[in-house]
Amino acid sequence: MKIISMIPARYKASRFPGKLMQELGGQTVILKTYEAAKNTGLFDEVYVVTDSNIIYDEITDHGGKAIMSIAEHECGSDRIAEAVAQMDVDIVVNVQGDEPFIDKKSLENVIEVFKDDADQKIDLASLMIPMDDIDEINNPNAVKVIVDHQNFALYFSRSPIPYKRDLEVKTPYFKHKGIYAFRKQALIDFHRLPMLPLEASEKIEAIRYLEYGKKIKMVETNASGIGIDTPEDLIKAKDFLRNG
Repeated sequence: MKIISMIPARYKASRFPGKLMQELGGQTVILKTYEAAKNTGLFDEVYVVTDSNIIYDEITDHGGKAIMSIAEHECGSDRIAEAVAQMDVDIVVNVQGDEPFIDKKSLENVIEVFKDDADQKIDLASLMIPMDDIDEINNPNAVKVIVDHQNFALYFSRSPIPYKRDLEVKTPYFKHKGIYAFRKQALIDFHRLPMLPLEASEKIEAIRYLEYGKKIKMVETNASGIGIDTPEDLIKAKDFLRNG
């Protein structure tokens, strides 16, 4: 089974343009993420796939592997699907370019899903984190996921799901962490299939997989990581590096 990592990387982030080229611990954010993915030892190859010459040069000038996107893409899955279309690979792991502090154990657990799936019934695997803060549960920027008794995703939403009509019922809440592992064919199918109304409404690409009948296995983790979406997040990341 050939397993690779793809790190989709856009330069023009809406909330923090150029964030991947910001300095963090003596390196740019994107280079630190790339090297962290390589250092896990979990992948046969690691690539950054980007629409930016600046990011492409940053990776290749430091001896890394990068791929320039040919077309414009709205989401990471489309960008990765284009890049892997002609590659001989089995599993593709999407590592977020703005999360340089990679938790190796979480990635191992996601990859293990496919090693245990002898009948190849699982199309994707992803991570979910328990939530108990009511402000985060109600925050539309935190994507929630509900699962069945086997931890297969039922739905993703920016709304608080499930709705607690009965306050006596102890129902767990989970936040979706956007690290995916895909079978190659699931990615190719995603790229070819049009967006449907649920995905368009929520602006959550994982919903497209569910709308077309793909099976997504969710893996629980407590490693929330540090995503760099704003200048304030970058300050937190630098403090984390200094203080551990």
